[in-house]
Amino acid sequence: MTTNQVLIGVSLTLVLAVGSQILASRLRIPALIVLLPVGFAAGALIEDVDPERLLGAAFSPLVSLAVAVILYDAGLGLDLARLRGHTRRVVVRLIWIGVLITWLLGALLAAPLLGMSQRAAVMIGAILVVSGPTVVGPLLSFVRPKDRLQHILVWEGSLIDPVGGILGALVFHAVTASTKHFSSGAASFLASVGIGAAGGVVGAALLWGLFRVLRLGEVLGTTAQLAAVIGVAALCDVLREDTGLIAAVMMGLAIANLPGIDVPARRPFFETLVSLIIGLLFISISATVTPQSLRHVGLLALGFAAFLVVAVRPLVAAVSTLGTDLTRGERGFIGWMAPRGIVAAATASTFSAGLVAKGIGGASKILPATFVVIVATVTLYGLTASPVARRLGVVRPSRSRPLLVGGDRWVVDLGVALKSAGLEVLMWAGQEQQRERIRQAGIEIAPGELLAAVTGEGPQLEGITAVFFLTAEDDFNALAAAILRGSVAGAVHHLGAPPESRGVVAPFIGGEALFGADLTWPTISRRYEDGAAVLTQPAGGALPPGCDPLFLVRPDGRLDPVTEAGTPLPGPGDTVVLLAPGRRGAARPPE
Repeated sequence: MTTNQVLIGVSLTLVLAVGSQILASRLRIPALIVLLPVGFAAGALIEDVDPERLLGAAFSPLVSLAVAVILYDAGLGLDLARLRGHTRRVVVRLIWIGVLITWLLGALLAAPLLGMSQRAAVMIGAILVVSGPTVVGPLLSFVRPKDRLQHILVWEGSLIDPVGGILGALVFHAVTASTKHFSSGAASFLASVGIGAAGGVVGAALLWGLFRVLRLGEVLGTTAQLAAVIGVAALCDVLREDTGLIAAVMMGLAIANLPGIDVPARRPFFETLVSLIIGLLFISISATVTPQSLRHVGLLALGFAAFLVVAVRPLVAAVSTLGTDLTRGERGFIGWMAPRGIVAAATASTFSAGLVAKGIGGASKILPATFVVIVATVTLYGLTASPVARRLGVVRPSRSRPLLVGGDRWVVDLGVALKSAGLEVLMWAGQEQQRERIRQAGIEIAPGELLAAVTGEGPQLEGITAVFFLTAEDDFNALAAAILRGSVAGAVHHLGAPPESRGVVAPFIGGEALFGADLTWPTISRRYEDGAAVLTQPAGGALPPGCDPLFLVRPDGRLDPVTEAGTPLPGPGDTVVLLAPGRRGAARPPE
């Protein structure tokens, strides 16, 4: 390819990946529903986006390293403290029993339905055992199931990818060796797991040394993690194929759960990187599927996908949840959530070409059939998961459940105003006098220590959608907000520090100031002493003179705060929460 063709291909792939994600966000649908058909159409119409032409032999190893980064980020979000009791039992069963059932039944049907040889059918059965965080995570964020379901499905998706990748590599080597006997499969699998686990230990030890000995800062600490994951995953893959995926997950698990490791990670960096990688991978791999390859397998592959959805996954869920305390709705939702993702696409793309070169019957159908299964399952689950979850009664309340941290009079009045707007408000304060004020206002108080409760190390706070730090201590607000970001499902905001602040942290921590840079705690407190009040009124009309908007409460219960970046635009049926001057009569002395 010429330089111009490479430039066009790379830039167009990037534009299509990001553009598809933007379009999906505007349409309020999972991004994968847009990425897959866009990549397929681009590959059919524009030769320059074909990754095999752009990258050649480098495409497959680059995909493996990119997936390793995704799995490391997924491992960072796995909290071992939450994997206990029946939750752990279900996850373990989904991994080993679910893999065996899906592999066996998938292989048995693929041979007669898709017209494959037995060896090709065994290969596609092994490829399609995986799910993965690249598809499960976005769908769960869209659906918002109850916390226990979220934990089970995220753990399954994160752990089944490396298991499925190694299984695919072992089956590929067995199939290409022209053997129907897999007596050495268990030993090979254990050897692969051992290499991956050893790599994970080495990588975690390396990061521990970088963090504890060199004490790298935030920027270098983040880039060091990225370099360590890629380096360790590449070394493991050199020693044994696809073992880098296990090493990546184990490194993330270790860094997230080992005590005494202060990780200077920039979570927004990893989130942005993973989002970009997912878009690029799905566009690129979809572009490798040609319309000609789908011509003879399209409808048959749809039937194969239907069998996996309607028969195989419910059976896996029933066996995995047998004898546990999961409700009928939770079992049903687990049986309706098994989308195939990037690891299935990557392994199919990698192994199908080798099987075709070996002359194995039906091997040319593996990649297009896998593509159809991915598109079908992602589209089906993406469009139906929300209504199914609502029908089964496993969705967290759609209305916002904000946590307000602070117990001053104006903060309590703010909680009362949000509660009057229909929200389920939770508050926390450290001083007993402030906690008593919250109780008298009829607002629920968060139990235990704040950070332990929110991050899961103490009593759990279920369903928190946003946290707002509103205390008089600017440094506490800024530091606590920085710690909790990434530990709660929703946004974390804090009041801005006054321009004249001499705090150690608050003036330098960055981020958008809640309510804007002018409405700091001293300013609000002073205005409250002068008689200001927190009020609610329908949005859309002109605000009374001197009023400052604080929040918009949407008709569906969503809560949008005013920040330094701007005020959210009001819509029909919205309620605005205001700080209005002189509405409480004569000023009262501060308590």
